[in-house]
Amino acid sequence: MRATKPLLYILVMGGVLLSSCANYHVRKGEQAMSLLAYSKAEKHFEKALKQKQDRSLLIRAAETESKLNKVEEAVAHFAAAEASAPLTGEDAFQYGKLLMGLGKYGQAEPFLIRALEESPERRDAVELIGACQGYRSFYEDSSRYDVTLVPLEGLASAYSAIPFGNGLLFAAQRTGSMGSRDPWTGHSYTDLYQAELTTDGIPSSPTPLKGAVNGAYHEGSAALSPDGRTLYFTRSNYYGKKLLKDKDNISNLKLFRATLGENGEWGNISEFGYNSDGYSVGHPALSKDGKTLYFTSDMPGGLGGKDLWYTTDNGTGWGAPVNMGITINTRGDEMFPSVVGDALYFSSTGHNNMGGLDIFETHREGEFWSEPQNMGYPVNTTRDDFGLWLDSAGTKGFLSSSRSGTDQIHALSIHPPTFAVEGIITDAKTGEAIPGATVTLRNLNTKGERTVTADVDGNFRFDLEPNTPYFIMADAEGMLSQSTPISTVGLGLSTTLRADLQLEPLVVDKPIAVPNIYYDYDKWDIRPDAAVELNKLARIFMDNPRITFELSSHTDSRGGDLYNLVLSDARAKSAVDYLVRQGVSPERLVARGYGETLLVNGCSNGVSCTEEEHQANRRTEFKVLFRNGADTVQP
Repeated sequence: MRATKPLLYILVMGGVLLSSCANYHVRKGEQAMSLLAYSKAEKHFEKALKQKQDRSLLIRAAETESKLNKVEEAVAHFAAAEASAPLTGEDAFQYGKLLMGLGKYGQAEPFLIRALEESPERRDAVELIGACQGYRSFYEDSSRYDVTLVPLEGLASAYSAIPFGNGLLFAAQRTGSMGSRDPWTGHSYTDLYQAELTTDGIPSSPTPLKGAVNGAYHEGSAALSPDGRTLYFTRSNYYGKKLLKDKDNISNLKLFRATLGENGEWGNISEFGYNSDGYSVGHPALSKDGKTLYFTSDMPGGLGGKDLWYTTDNGTGWGAPVNMGITINTRGDEMFPSVVGDALYFSSTGHNNMGGLDIFETHREGEFWSEPQNMGYPVNTTRDDFGLWLDSAGTKGFLSSSRSGTDQIHALSIHPPTFAVEGIITDAKTGEAIPGATVTLRNLNTKGERTVTADVDGNFRFDLEPNTPYFIMADAEGMLSQSTPISTVGLGLSTTLRADLQLEPLVVDKPIAVPNIYYDYDKWDIRPDAAVELNKLARIFMDNPRITFELSSHTDSRGGDLYNLVLSDARAKSAVDYLVRQGVSPERLVARGYGETLLVNGCSNGVSCTEEEHQANRRTEFKVLFRNGADTVQP
């Protein structure tokens, strides 16, 4: 009994020491997090978790790993915390986003829904839930893009490449730095570098940008003026070697300008007039004329997170910043803008998103911007994709991505989207294919035409040009010709359109019913729903310019015979007048009202019939009267 007491004492004291050790690492980890030293915080939380599996500690570890882009590790710790008790609020939202980062959209959606149910006003949750449900659309046009890694020697990370001289200018961190290290990652602070490119696009060994741009802390993404002699760049808020922080212990970013000296070095550095110690300003982009400066900021007046803003050159300096509004900005983060013509490219954690930051494209439409479109895979992945630059043709450029685990620069080639139209020509009566039908495609911009012959199954196909309206016409022996409009105007993704055409047999003096043409009681005005069908009929009449048609109207047997005859005649004339207004030649149309004289069933005067049976008699029909001089118009 006495022998067990020392052992019990050892076990108790061992447990106390382990707990004390874990608490020490928790405190040190939280201190490191408060200083944004995530690399150091991660090590402390790892050590603490070896001593105890505490739910709040699992969440803190996941938050730290998320900051370091260690998505798999963060997901594992959030999953362990969820197993202990359901994640709520922001934790559920962040877990959902991380699951999206692994491409696990089905698993992510319930956590995003949970976050939305707790905060129904969260637009960012709504957008990401939609992305989870429609994620397949991100892969629809992947063949348009070629994305290849740009190997940059000796760098831990690199991003935001822009052309500079015969090469590139970009932001990067060195590996194994012997000097000051970024506490967030453990690598060197980010500086601006340059690298020459060979004709094959292979970069030389990167060297720091010449001059006084690089300092003691971070320098980030940059933009060049049109003449290449003014550089706008992002920099940490520091003075000398002292990093300046706000009341929340955050060092905000600022925007600076430098000019190129005659000695090839950058100097004469000055601050952007709307910088602040209380919020960040950075990620500059310039319009082609250099008169509009776009940037990222979380300054007051935004919509949440980091927003895109712009300012214009008023001749004496940059005017007051303007928020780009709800079409562009979300509750999430919008960053890294770039401009090509009337197109604006930017990255966002909101909108219709694959996960992390995605690159979006929007176009100026007068005073407004079009709805941003996700550029899809492989421009975007489930990780962070940002820092896009494109040439003036919009076909080649560079993007930055953490798809390989760290931020790296990739070369991008964009092939124009491809468009086509396919269809089948069939008999409207039998549904059978019409082999050998002649199909003509007319370009409404150039008026040029192409013709193909439908195959044995009635199939045809044409390649189409972008942003072009067309008409397709189908002709076959013994059939009424028919056309339909198609268009690639406004289509951004490669698309194969469908245009199936059903041809009516061309039989003289045989009525063909026109469905869904109705009139109000005791009236002959053309209703909107009738106009839709008459527009289709007008197309058929204009597609067959050598044919004269009769358009007839019929009533049921209810009402006086003479009254029905007059009413049907008025309706037929009203329909013909409408067709003439749509462009059909009046010489090719004959209006006839038959009243109740040509009933299609036995519902004549005095016979009890259902409303459906009476409706069958209230109809509009057309028939061929005259064709190529071979037939004569009925008297």
